Amino acid sequence: MSTGRTPWRRVPPWAVDAGLVALAALDAWINLFGDATPLMWTCAAVGSAGLFLRRRFPLAVFLLTLPMTLFMDVAVAPIAALYTLAASTRNRPLPAGCALLNAAADSLAWPLSDTFVGDRTWTLVQFVYTLATAVAPVLFGQLVQARRDVARRLVEVKEAREHEGVLYAQTVLAHERAQLAREMHDVVSHQVSLIAVQAGALQVAAKDPDAREAARTIRTLSANTLDELRHMVTLLRASGGKATELTPQPTLADLQQLIAHSGIKTTLTGELPPGISTTAQRTVYRTVQEALTNVRKHAPGARADVHLWHNAHHFGVTVTNTAPTRTTVALPSARHGLIGLKERAELLHGTLTAEPTPEGGYMIELRAPTRPA
Repeated sequence: MSTGRTPWRRVPPWAVDAGLVALAALDAWINLFGDATPLMWTCAAVGSAGLFLRRRFPLAVFLLTLPMTLFMDVAVAPIAALYTLAASTRNRPLPAGCALLNAAADSLAWPLSDTFVGDRTWTLVQFVYTLATAVAPVLFGQLVQARRDVARRLVEVKEAREHEGVLYAQTVLAHERAQLAREMHDVVSHQVSLIAVQAGALQVAAKDPDAREAARTIRTLSANTLDELRHMVTLLRASGGKATELTPQPTLADLQQLIAHSGIKTTLTGELPPGISTTAQRTVYRTVQEALTNVRKHAPGARADVHLWHNAHHFGVTVTNTAPTRTTVALPSARHGLIGLKERAELLHGTLTAEPTPEGGYMIELRAPTRPA
């Protein structure tokens, strides 16, 4: 079915309009040949040529075809104008009224004084017939408009379903990561803490210098392991991540790739101070990642701006987005993204601000001290 429509879709609009103008002119010439005044030829020329502008000014072009229907029994120009008007307007009564107006104009005789002379029954019959003819392009135009709306909606639903699948996978992954974080915190952390306590007690009680040194080493390694474990638990609790996040963690160098693959029109400006810690770089990256995810989810069609900044005492990132340009579709959410970002900010002794903008968009800002207290 799609193969049959492809050649027609490849025809440029101006060629279609030119063909309609030629048909309308031929239709008028057949009706006027041998019995026409200059006024009739002028009305026919204006009405036929007006079809070139039917896509931009459908109502005005229809009004230009009315004098043609008054003078002659033309069909191409008014039908094309009625179809274009019905397919482009959302005002349902307008094309219906235009169909009535077209039928009335076609039923009148020229000169107008002849309309009420003779048998009026034929005038009524002609009006009904002309009205039925005018209603056909109106209904077809409305059908084409409805088809376009349905096709557009199906595309939006398909995109929403694909996005829903991605978000559902991220939600499941976040749940598994949170469960793993709890297990690591409740089991592994407890065991390592006991090792550190026992090593500290052995370091104090042992009389052999080698034993005290070994106990000190064990206690130091246990403390370092607890610190790394605490950081890993924080990473696992961050929601909306991808499966690759447990292997090399991203830094500021990966921001460009993140923005390029986000599927959102995003600008990156500013810079952060040199020498900030790897943990701070990961926090900035995750903040931008979560903000762009929220834009895709809650503001389809919006543009985003990522601004890195710093001053004498603080550094941070501000992500703002414009208002959505397409209808927002309700999608599932774990609702833990901002909570995870606030926890990351607290590890840097900083704050996270998330609030709507006056323009209808949204803003997320991470602010942290350059040298934590």
